Amino acid sequence: MKKNALFFATASLSTLMGIWGGCSKKTLKDTAVTLIMAEVNPADTIAGQMDYAFKQKVEELSNGTITIDLQCSGILGDELQVLNLMLNPGSTIQMYRASSLSFAPYNCEKIAALNTPYTFTSKEHFWSFAKTDTAKEILAEPLGKGMAIRGLFYGEEGFRHFFSRTPLKSVSDFSGLKIRTTNDAVMNAVVEGLGATPVSVPFTNLYSALQTGEVDGAEQPMANYLSNHFPEVAPYMILDGHTLGIMMTLITEEAWQSLSPSQQAILRAAGEYASDFCRRLSWEKEMQVRAQLEKEGATIIDVTDTASWQTACENVITQETAQMPALHQAMLNANQGF
Repeated sequence: MKKNALFFATASLSTLMGIWGGCSKKTLKDTAVTLIMAEVNPADTIAGQMDYAFKQKVEELSNGTITIDLQCSGILGDELQVLNLMLNPGSTIQMYRASSLSFAPYNCEKIAALNTPYTFTSKEHFWSFAKTDTAKEILAEPLGKGMAIRGLFYGEEGFRHFFSRTPLKSVSDFSGLKIRTTNDAVMNAVVEGLGATPVSVPFTNLYSALQTGEVDGAEQPMANYLSNHFPEVAPYMILDGHTLGIMMTLITEEAWQSLSPSQQAILRAAGEYASDFCRRLSWEKEMQVRAQLEKEGATIIDVTDTASWQTACENVITQETAQMPALHQAMLNANQGF
């Protein structure tokens, strides 16, 4: 994990001072606890490295009081399996780094709004929004709806793009294709707007589904596209940037309430650190990934004009923004100054 060490070494002094100042040393009341954390992506992805940064900082700040048992590459199940398990009392998984798209079956309207196509125009735009009170309210939405989980902090994997077994150069190339989604209503509508058919496939089965032709394509951040070896079976990617790959790290309410106040403060501080780590890593990774993809033979197509894509998605954009206009406007307003 030499890359992680490099990021820890280059973290700003103000960030580190804020973390150390924001939480206390372990107290006599603190007892050792192990939190099992699930990750569907490999350890070397942006998500996996953010998880590791969080794990290392928690264990450092807690002085051994808290251990994060991080299990990557979908060992503990796919997105829905993990979330469903965490919603039950006595869950054997206490933490999970979830995609905002994973909440589609749970009617979390505020989280769903994060996935409205073409809302965030840049990574700076999103990270500016992530610091707002509105963003904090979105993290708390699952708990407010009676789900036994709470959001701790944000991350992002870069903008999500479509990729396929066949060449993609424009919206017209999507006609008749079967595109994998997570059964999210917004993404299903986007895929249908492009003229394709959405097909729900677990992430852990996506490689084989592409290989066999069960689906013709899917969408992922560029780094995940490379790390999961999808170019081997679907070598064409078009950089439409329909949504940003927003991540939310979750903890079960049962596990949270079992922690002392000082331990809870440590998780919050480590979450701030991991978010900043992710922001910097995402920039670095994306610059490297495209070069590597092209070196390995993938065909990458830039989108210079998003007008045709926005037109194709017009119905779903209108529908989603009409439901929560104030929330959508708050997201758009965070772009001021960029």
